[in-house]
Amino acid sequence: MFNSCAIVEYKLRSAMAEEKTTAQVEETAAEVKQEVKEQAPKQDPKEFLENFNWEKYEEGIEKVEDSKLEEFEKLVAENFVDTADEEVVEGKVVYLTDREAIIDINAKSEGVISLNEFRYNPNLKVGDKVEVLIDIREDKSGQLVLSHRKARTIMAWDRVNAAHDKEEIVSGFVKCRTKGGMIVDVFGIEAFLPGSQIDVKPIRDYDQYVGKTMEFKVVKINHEFKNVVVSHKALIEADIEEQKKEIISQLEKGQVLEGVVKNITSYGVFVDLGGVDGLVHITDLSWSRINHPNEVVELDQKINVVILDFDENKSRIQLGMKQLEKHPWDALSDEIKIGDKVKGKVVVIADYGAFIEVVEGVEGLIHVSEMSWSTHLRSAQDFVKVGDEVEAVVLTLDREDRKMSLGIKQLTPDPWTDITTKYPVGSKHSGIVRNFTNFGVFVEMEEGIDGLIYISDLSWTKKIKHPSEFVSVGDKMEVEVLELDVEGRKLSLGHKQTTENPWDKYEAEFAVDTIHKAAITDIVDKGATIDFNEDITAFVPQRHLEKEDGKKLGKGDEAEFKIIEFNKDFKRVVASHTAIFREEEQRNVKAQQKKAAASADEAKPTLGDANEALQALKDKMEGKK
Repeated sequence: MFNSCAIVEYKLRSAMAEEKTTAQVEETAAEVKQEVKEQAPKQDPKEFLENFNWEKYEEGIEKVEDSKLEEFEKLVAENFVDTADEEVVEGKVVYLTDREAIIDINAKSEGVISLNEFRYNPNLKVGDKVEVLIDIREDKSGQLVLSHRKARTIMAWDRVNAAHDKEEIVSGFVKCRTKGGMIVDVFGIEAFLPGSQIDVKPIRDYDQYVGKTMEFKVVKINHEFKNVVVSHKALIEADIEEQKKEIISQLEKGQVLEGVVKNITSYGVFVDLGGVDGLVHITDLSWSRINHPNEVVELDQKINVVILDFDENKSRIQLGMKQLEKHPWDALSDEIKIGDKVKGKVVVIADYGAFIEVVEGVEGLIHVSEMSWSTHLRSAQDFVKVGDEVEAVVLTLDREDRKMSLGIKQLTPDPWTDITTKYPVGSKHSGIVRNFTNFGVFVEMEEGIDGLIYISDLSWTKKIKHPSEFVSVGDKMEVEVLELDVEGRKLSLGHKQTTENPWDKYEAEFAVDTIHKAAITDIVDKGATIDFNEDITAFVPQRHLEKEDGKKLGKGDEAEFKIIEFNKDFKRVVASHTAIFREEEQRNVKAQQKKAAASADEAKPTLGDANEALQALKDKMEGKK
């Protein structure tokens, strides 16, 4: 809308007759302005001028020619803007103060904007054209209120959307860093620049970009939440992609290239070859064994690498550094041979042994079996630790396969050399229990000499199910050498043999048919057990528990028992209570039978008596005759 009051006033001033005084013109103009304000403050100027009651003010006014009116309206249309609220127009900086900028938008009055809205443009000067939003056409004081920030925001969204749709490059000011990236001012909109989109290589110092003006590409817009995401990486990726294709097309195995360390991980190093990344595995960094790649290289370091391999698309490139140097095995002195003593540092320890670096890049293995003459199993950590300087003997050396085995125990004499002198069969010694299994106990006689005590040779009298019931690891034991196998390096020992066999004495004491008094210790499935002493436990079958009155003995009952079986070899003793009175009964039965037999013998006729009876019978028969 035009400022109708100003137009009417201008028209009146131009149309007044010259004979009217200035005061009269001013008075008439003031009246017109007042009526305009009261009647049609928002009416269209042309419509208002056509319908305005000019007759009221025609007295003393000279008629203006239509051609002059048209010319005047044309000038107004060309030089004055339609100052509607919330409209974005272009203005011109006409004056600058310490805090404000005076902007001319070709309206009745100029607008004032705080310099804070131009912080992004510290070089603002008089004559610059800026975009402004008409906030209020006229405030309480009659001042035109403008906003550059709002205008810039409205225009910015249009420009941002256009840049996104057309994939155009935009310029932005990096305001500050935030979590995960940076805040960038693009056309007055705060856009987010993720840390991963700053550059093609990882960025460790975000602060170096704060305060800089950079070029970006709008990659994402969220219209609902008014979010904008930009990328600087996208701009350089296109160029890098072209370089990458050119580099990949020229790659060949064995080719040596210069690259920059881009990233370091626990398993290797990523190297930038000029737009193409390759991986140097940790095992290909150095001939020597290393724990982490940062022991060899550091970030942004320029290194030479050789191409070892790549896939069909050449997207995964395997590189190597150590291959640029001569293999340490090729430089190993020819003077080193089997049987020589060498010194080295322990670099790795495993359960089965330790690796010793004899010279840089050349390692030998000391198997755990070559660390001690002892035959019982132990860990390599019991002998050495990483970093130790050790001396060893070269046992095997294969330069073609680049393998070397070493030994430590060979530095000391073999204890089995004079074993027959130290430990003859039948000799008694003391040893330390080092380990036990289900079938026996391993006893260390001295470093490198172990012997086995079978479970049956631990005790003369105790029935042992597992050696742990009898001894503990670390206990000191008295042993006797039972067998010696020098070639097989086997030593058979016995512990019970160091004491007298009590069963030799018990064989006479508990002989068959001897009678002993004891109490029933326990009732078992097929009988009962009784303890005659701490060594002798006898078994009483069920039928041998019967007493004379027909009842059976119970747990805790004391009675006499007769030994009916004694086996020293198998340590088996069987006793019976029933046998005691049954034997007495049998003796009585036998006595009665013997007495009855004697009485029968006395009544039985003799041969002479028979002859006499026969003769009498004969005489009787003859007399009758």
